Order: sequence, then C-alpha cells, then structure tokens
Amino acid sequence: MSATLYRNGTVHSSADPFAEALLEVDGVVAWLGADDTAAGMAASADSVVDLDGALLTAAFVDAHVHVLETALAAEGLDLSARACPTMADALASVAAAHAALPPDAVLLGSGWDERTWPEGRPPTAAELDAAAGGRPVYLARVDVHSAVVSTTLATTSGADRLPGWHPDGRVELGAHLAARAAARAVDAARHDRLCRAALRDAAAHGIVAVHEHSAPGVDAREGLAALLAATADPASGLPLVVGYRAERCRTQAEVAALVEALPGLTGVGGDLNVDGSLGSRTAALREPYADLPPDAPHPRGTLQLTADEVAEHLVAATLAGVQAAFHVIGDAGADTVLAGLQAAAAEVGAPALARLGHRLEHAEMVDDATLAALLPLGVRLSVQPAFDAVWGGDAGMYAARLGAGRAATLNPLAAYAAAGAPLAFGSDSPVTPWRPWAGVAAALHHHRPEHRLSARAAFRAHTRGGWRAAGADADGSGELRVGSPAHLAVWQAEDLSVQTAPGRFSSWATDARAGTPLLPALEPGDAGPRCLRTVRAGHVLHDELV
Repeated sequence: MSATLYRNGTVHSSADPFAEALLEVDGVVAWLGADDTAAGMAASADSVVDLDGALLTAAFVDAHVHVLETALAAEGLDLSARACPTMADALASVAAAHAALPPDAVLLGSGWDERTWPEGRPPTAAELDAAAGGRPVYLARVDVHSAVVSTTLATTSGADRLPGWHPDGRVELGAHLAARAAARAVDAARHDRLCRAALRDAAAHGIVAVHEHSAPGVDAREGLAALLAATADPASGLPLVVGYRAERCRTQAEVAALVEALPGLTGVGGDLNVDGSLGSRTAALREPYADLPPDAPHPRGTLQLTADEVAEHLVAATLAGVQAAFHVIGDAGADTVLAGLQAAAAEVGAPALARLGHRLEHAEMVDDATLAALLPLGVRLSVQPAFDAVWGGDAGMYAARLGAGRAATLNPLAAYAAAGAPLAFGSDSPVTPWRPWAGVAAALHHHRPEHRLSARAAFRAHTRGGWRAAGADADGSGELRVGSPAHLAVWQAEDLSVQTAPGRFSSWATDARAGTPLLPALEPGDAGPRCLRTVRAGHVLHDELV
C-alpha cells in the first residue's frame, strides 16, 4: 500500500467545499478534510506534500484532440499571424526551412489564416514550388480542414485528381485527406517519440486524459492502436488516451471488426465528418455564406454524409453496443445528424440510442429547436469554448463568414447547459492549444453574454464532463471525493474566488463561506495558473513541486 498526503492548501471538491487536505491511497482518494485533522495522518503516510497554499483540483480531460497532428505542428513551421504577419513572411519561412531538411522530407507548416494577412490569400502551389525548391510542402489552414500544397505533393499523393482540388494548390475534402495522409506518414519509432512528447506536454497543463479523434488521413489505425496500448496503464506516466476512430460503418459486423482491430477503442466516429469548417467554408449551412458571391460553387458549404448514411452508422454502432460520434459544425449539418438520429431511432428505438450516449463534436450551430429534438435521443455534446475566443465577436471570422446576426448564435453554451445537454470541453488541438484553463475562461467570457457559463460549470465540463462523454464516469472520475480515482492536479493559484459569468448573472462572489468550491480568478484570454503536479490514479505524470 502506498499513501500520499496533500495538506496545507485549498482542495476544490463539491464533496467538501472547505477541504484543505487530501489523502491518496493506492491511486484512490481515501480522505479529504481539514488541515488540522491531516496533521495526525502525516506520520503514517509514505509521502507528505506541503501544498503551501496551492490549489488542488480534479485533473482536466481534453475531450477532442489529435495527438500526432499536435506533435507534428509543434515540429513544423508556425504560420500564425504572430509568427508570420504576412503571406510573404510565410513564404520566407518556407524558403529558410527547406534547406535544413533531408531531401525526401515533407516540409510541414500550420496555423495560417488568410484573413490575418494583408494579401488576403494563402500562397499558391507555384509560389511554394519556388520557395521550397520543388520539394513536397503541406501547409495546413488553422482549422486543419483545408491546406495549400506544392505541385510535387499534389501529384505524388493523388490530391490533384480528387474532389476538393484547386489548380492554385488549395486542397479541401477528399483532396485534402489524401495530401494530409501523404504529408504526415511517419514510421512507428517516430510516431512513438512524437506522441509521447505531445502527451507529456498535455500533462504539464494538468491534463490526465485526452480523447484522440483518429481518422484516415490524420493517423493510421496502427498509430491509434499504439497510443491506446502505450497509455492504458497509469504506470505508463502518460495521460490516458481515450480512442475514437472515424471510419464509417455500414453493418454491426463492420463495427465489431473495427473494435477487434483496435483493442480498447471507445467509439466509432469522432471526426467522422458530416460537414467541414466555417473557416474553410465547408461547414454545411442552411443559408449561404455571407462572404461568398452568389455564383460560388458551394455557397452553403458541403455535406459529406447524408442523413441515411448517418442513420446507417448509428444503427450499426448501436446494435454492436458501441458509442458513435460525428463531427458537425453548420446548422444544415446539425439538421442532417438529427434526421439520421431520428431514422435510427425508428429502427432500433430511442432508448437504445440514449443508453450509448452518441456524441456530436463541435456542434457550433445547434439551435433551440434542434437541441430539444436531440436531447431525448441521449446525445452528448463535445465542444470547444476557445473557438469563440479566437473567432467570435463582431470583427471575428464567424461574423465575416456568416454576418453578425448568425455569428451571434454560435456556441450557445449556456443554452446547452440549461437544457441539460451533457457537455464535455476540448481544444481540438492543434486547432487551438490544449490549455484547459483558457477553455474555462473562454466559456466564462464568451463574446455573447447570453452564452456564458459560470467558471464552476465550465470547469466541470472540462473535468467530469470528459469522463462522462466517454461513458467512463461511473467510478467518480473527474471529481475529488472519497472512493474516486486520484486523478488530480496541483496549481500555483493565489487569487481564488467563486466566479460566475460576467454580464449574465452576478459578476463576482468571493465569500467562500457560502460553501462553493473556489477556483482561480480568470480574465478573458487567461491561460490560467501554472501546473505544479499532475497525477493519474496516484501516478505522477508531471511534477514541479519542490
């Protein structure tokens, strides 16, 4: 038996809002309470950690990530406006980087947004060819739903022969999937090195589990299998990888075969795309994009699955007893998913669907009527509050793509919570970084006051909500209470308060005597406190305590 006593701090626990200490025994929370009581336990503990006033909370879960893509983005060129203020700067970065790479290596970059560049457009294939000396180049847009590629990569990957190819080197849809798969192919040893580094970084931000949304073109089946095997045991020293694989299944047998091929798989789907993204104008909308001409080829975006295909996948997964999940952003995309769910319910019954809690990823444009129809079918919502922080507001990308009126309806977090929709928060890393306190702050300070959540509700969505979304909360994971797994994080947080959504309810309440657990004070854009330790079931994943 091994026991660690944490004392002399602030413990965020609904079970005991006044707790100052916590005892972990063999990976389980065995006790929490007052520090004067903890003093009597110190002699019998194997390790005593003096928190010195630090905050101890449940560790975070990031409910939507792409581990390999995050690792590759960290190694590749940063093409964000901060690093490359102009398109010319991006081309200069490509020119400077290619000479240092091995001759057969693909030059990778990510994070560009043509709206932030004075040129108002991405580079062309011809410009990439000139800057990179003809080598293969793949530069992902910030939403990773489109990219620009060099001529060499377009031809060798076959992207130039697929739907979504544009002669100027832009790739979307099938062309993008082919180019991305070719650009990001890595051997097993490099895959392991890259993913371990990325997961260690997640742990350094207080994350104890991530939901990996794997898909063809993002990572191979073998890559997901390796992640699931490498992180299954808490003794691995890595955050748990909860696995979803976005392969469309038509029959129960196909679902069973996929689960057999990927031991430990949680769900079939995840980034199974019903539509695309708003930034790339591929999200499926009821009304045309505001910034496209009337004669544009796809003025309302693109549906990638029909309602019948959604229903087929849902029926197959439900009969196999496996959770399904879909990527959906636009309101027409949400309509399609709802129609598919209703068709599946007619075949297998609404209770059967509800028992599995099928997921919608992103769900940015679900209106009240659609939400009311989704909830009886047991749908869980996996959302990214940081999307509003980055692209919301009157001058943001949402307003540019949709107009101010439609943009004001996006990411209605408060409506989701008020309706009782199970919420889980994620980052979609590398689209936005896995910085969970920033996600909590984004929900608290949503651009639209009517969509804001309290810090406590947002924190629960980023902790307990992640376990619940994967159907893994029965043991109390995501909470600090006696008997729950010791998934916890220690934070250097000095300004603690009870914070509700500013501009929606009361702005601040700092009286802890009310019995509400305290959290760090968070301002708009706040990255939050520094993580001092992350623990998974008693195993330390990250440690800066001295």
